[in-house]
Amino acid sequence: MFKSNNVTARLFERQICTPAPGTSIHRARRFYENIVPSYTIYDVECPDHSFRKFTEDGLYLVSFSRNHQDLVVYRPTWLTFSCNEEDCDTHDLPLKARKFESFFTQLYSVTLASSGELICKDFFLYMESNQFGLFATSTAQIHDAPPTGGAIQGVPSVEKITFHLLRLEDGAILDERVFHNDYVNLAHSIGAFLYDDLLAIVSLRYQRIHILQIRDSGDLVDVRSIGEFCREDDELFLDSNSQVLVNHVGNGFHHSLPESETSFLSGLKQRLLSFIFRGIWNEETDQTMRVQCLKKKFYFHFQDYIDLIIWKVQFLDRHHLLIKFGSVDGGVSRNADSHRSFFAVYNMETTEIVAFYQNSADELYFLFELFSDHFHVSSKSSLHMNFMSSHSNNIHALEQLRCTKNKATSFSQFVKKMMASLPFSCQSQSPSPYFDQSLFRFDEKLISAIDRHRQSTDHPIKFISRRQPNILKFKMKPGPEAGSTDGRTKKICSFLFHPILPLALSVQQTLFLQASVVNIHFRR
Repeated sequence: MFKSNNVTARLFERQICTPAPGTSIHRARRFYENIVPSYTIYDVECPDHSFRKFTEDGLYLVSFSRNHQDLVVYRPTWLTFSCNEEDCDTHDLPLKARKFESFFTQLYSVTLASSGELICKDFFLYMESNQFGLFATSTAQIHDAPPTGGAIQGVPSVEKITFHLLRLEDGAILDERVFHNDYVNLAHSIGAFLYDDLLAIVSLRYQRIHILQIRDSGDLVDVRSIGEFCREDDELFLDSNSQVLVNHVGNGFHHSLPESETSFLSGLKQRLLSFIFRGIWNEETDQTMRVQCLKKKFYFHFQDYIDLIIWKVQFLDRHHLLIKFGSVDGGVSRNADSHRSFFAVYNMETTEIVAFYQNSADELYFLFELFSDHFHVSSKSSLHMNFMSSHSNNIHALEQLRCTKNKATSFSQFVKKMMASLPFSCQSQSPSPYFDQSLFRFDEKLISAIDRHRQSTDHPIKFISRRQPNILKFKMKPGPEAGSTDGRTKKICSFLFHPILPLALSVQQTLFLQASVVNIHFRR
């Protein structure tokens, strides 16, 4: 740990002192205590775009046009201007330097949406190793669509959903994957998860998990589809056996059964039911007690298990998926926290369910508390995403979690609330060092590393030093410098932090489609 707060003294100390093994990056990040985005340009003149986020490596700023047709990508640059005075720090910035173009250079604009489609402004996944970006466009939802072709009753339908894979360096569209008359939850990238070169896309309407591989060439290649079938040859095996059945019926061996009696549960649901059955079976050794236990815990809830649908999926590693199950109503609801849900760990290679928990299970919560970083999986090539604060790696975050737990009136309700965030949405947190809770303290109700809109406030958001609890390092205020003139209008804001530079955007907007107020926060 540095002995001085002076940045010059810290540089000299870094030259002559060798950090302990494995702490060099953490030591380097402490320089951000001195280098902070403490200067703000309010209400910047900028294009009327919907700004999405910086990429994890900080090379690109992704935005979309207001009509949700075009992708616009910028390169972050740094402000430069000349000053003829002796003390330039006391002078205001020149008017030219106060523009958006002084900080960002537009690389290109690409039209993605076509034939009635719109870009989903909340969906964007970045593959850092190849600088590929995944975007989504879709047509409007049909809420009362009939459940045809094995679709789930109550799940809406979208006529066309298109995933576009782009090379962000030049905007070239490398490949596309289209889903017709399907439903994928695109909000906040909930319906897709990227891990290294593997991509999982969840079809809520047809209850399939599509696993694709993104090749270095930019091709999207099908790996497997999990749901109705688990292994690649399951469909071939069932088709061949059904053909044998037809031949036997033709030769008069037995009469065919009605269609409703010959239908199967999906392969994944079969695996789930057998895992639950075996778990209850092994709880008791006495045969009579086993039967009673199965009646109470399995057969009584059998239809409830049958009715479960896949809500959300994330990779735990290249072979294991964390799958969230629940009711149909919860799967399509904006707020599924009040619905009961279940979690299953699925091995794609062996097609086995490894673990199964209800969202109120104490065991799952304690695993989450101790090993939270294992749920925040990131690609091996992503260095910046490996240093985000969690209650598994940061004592301050752990103390905050335990404080919230102690204040909870019901531990069971607290567990359900914590489990509602699982599985985590892919790339939903900012790797900015200013969210490192070992360096700074801030009000997480107003701002946090999680990529979500928040209710705007007219008061500045303060970042306090952790090492010196009474020292204000910097503050950020969204919206106009003088504050809002209409206190009745509900305003929301979002913060886009660069992962490396002391640079951030705050975007304040109202719910009435008025022009956004964009502020640039940087170190002058």
